[in-house]
Amino acid sequence: MSPALEIAGASVGLAGRLVLQDISLEAKAGEVLGVLGANGAGKTTLLRAALGLTPLKKGSVRLQGAPVEGLSERKRAELVGYLPQERRVGWNMPAWRVAALGAVNCAPDLARRRAFEALGQVGLSHLADRGVLDMSGGERARVLIARLIATHAPLLVADEPAAGLDPDAQFRILEMLAERAGQGTAVLLTLHDLTLAARYCDRLAVLGAGRLLAYGPPREALSPEILRTAFGLQGELVETTAGLVVAARRVIGTPREGQGGYRPTPANGPNEA
Repeated sequence: MSPALEIAGASVGLAGRLVLQDISLEAKAGEVLGVLGANGAGKTTLLRAALGLTPLKKGSVRLQGAPVEGLSERKRAELVGYLPQERRVGWNMPAWRVAALGAVNCAPDLARRRAFEALGQVGLSHLADRGVLDMSGGERARVLIARLIATHAPLLVADEPAAGLDPDAQFRILEMLAERAGQGTAVLLTLHDLTLAARYCDRLAVLGAGRLLAYGPPREALSPEILRTAFGLQGELVETTAGLVVAARRVIGTPREGQGGYRPTPANGPNEA
């Protein structure tokens, strides 16, 4: 069976600069793949390239074995559910109607059922009829996560799904995504919280300045060396009764990938041979 997502040798250029360079990774059914990196490392660009929303300069992307550029928008919507980092909502629609928008190509009754089911999973059944613009930012973020879940797509892609949520909601959302993976869905997400990533992701891809610095299980991908190189931290993963925890401190004056004067490679530079 083909991976839900396969990225091979992907490079992306924006404004004359390479922001992703030779990235290769796979998101497989039944697992959570986390993408980590400092601000500006290329995480969101990678997700957008995976969905065919940002064109590649080099390399390829396949969804369920098919080249992403050859898929219609309708087919892509069937194969992938996407939660972008941007959380704007333009109209004060009831929460259940926003969630139902994720149930693409479904009859209205089925879309409504999926919406209420998803709202229950994110703990918002009691607010199903409330307008999303009348909610707190965290509640609105959970409605949009419900919209993602309502897709029932074989691949779920979420850009910072835990952002803006209180700790209980963060755990709830990541547990829910892990449960989806346990049921055979492929989940690809970005996170800034390294401890959450270590606990809930089966594999991690760590980016630095648009390059893949580490790719593997959390204990390998968050080694002391990678923590220092990618995040400017001195620390390690520690096993506790609550699960893995990243115990670390900032190393003052230590540059990390993408920081300390680094500039992305020019798009016509030596790496573009």
